[in-house]
Amino acid sequence: MAQRGSAGQHGLISEVAKAARVSVSTVSKVVHGRRDVGEATRTRVEALLAERGFRRPGSAGAAPGQILTIFRDLAGPYTLEVVRGIVTGAAEAGTQATIGMTNRQPIAKWLDECEALGAAGMILVISMLAEQDQQRIVEQHIPVVLVDPLSEPAIEIPSIGVTNWRGGRTAVEHLLGLGHRRIGMLAGRPHSVAGAARLHGYRAALVEAGIAADPLLIKASDFDFDEAVTATGELLALPEPPTAIFAASDAQALGALEGARRAGRRVPDDLSVVSFDDTAVASMASPPLTAVCQPFEEMGRVAVRTVIQMAEGRVPPSPRVELATRLVVRESTARLI
Repeated sequence: MAQRGSAGQHGLISEVAKAARVSVSTVSKVVHGRRDVGEATRTRVEALLAERGFRRPGSAGAAPGQILTIFRDLAGPYTLEVVRGIVTGAAEAGTQATIGMTNRQPIAKWLDECEALGAAGMILVISMLAEQDQQRIVEQHIPVVLVDPLSEPAIEIPSIGVTNWRGGRTAVEHLLGLGHRRIGMLAGRPHSVAGAARLHGYRAALVEAGIAADPLLIKASDFDFDEAVTATGELLALPEPPTAIFAASDAQALGALEGARRAGRRVPDDLSVVSFDDTAVASMASPPLTAVCQPFEEMGRVAVRTVIQMAEGRVPPSPRVELATRLVVRESTARLI
């Protein structure tokens, strides 16, 4: 029998659960080889699955099950690039990514849905995992991978990101190399692991150049365009304004460009701007943004590959994967005259 699609698979799992007199969740755990099922129950469920011709994800001739990919929301250029990377990675792996949002449904409900659908697993993007959700993921061996988590997850939950600290340092070193010494930063959320690492990279580059970081030049926001417009105006209104700004995201860098325009400053003649992300909007900005580039497609491939490995009962080689960033120099930075 050919493997059923998502709807058919859900029906089969419900059918087996009823026949075995267990929950849908228990059948899903057996399908994905999780260890928190009694041996007698596992044997009974396996027999019923085999009787109905079910082939689990990763078995010979079977395609991996769908992967739920959950974002806080679907706004902003970063989200679009991550979606593209994960969808591409899923297609290459012979599966599909189903997109959802935590502002519509909490993570706990998505975990329920993951099990009910018999999905291969979940990818959570920029999510803050509650302690009870982490405990459930670990105890029930749910294949979950985090991309750019807001907080450090339990070590048993793998996460994928980029070299944020090195990327932040590289961005500021570029500005220092152009002669800038008073460099502002539009930092990300204070509680964000990635945002904090980019800020630390900014500070490290200044310290290595013998420059004390001025707290007046650091403005934190929610990786948000409007907040960055306001913050840039405040920086440029200082008695000693910065000659350059490092923005922790493309959205903030676009806000810096708009804030500079409103203040009557030209980029890069009066103010250089470096971004972090290098989404599609970076090259389309006016002027095009110099940016630290994140490898979005590779992030998607690694996230999908890791979920499938876990769904097949394999342990990922590392609990934390950091992919290399690179600096793309465009027209938003110039030598200080």
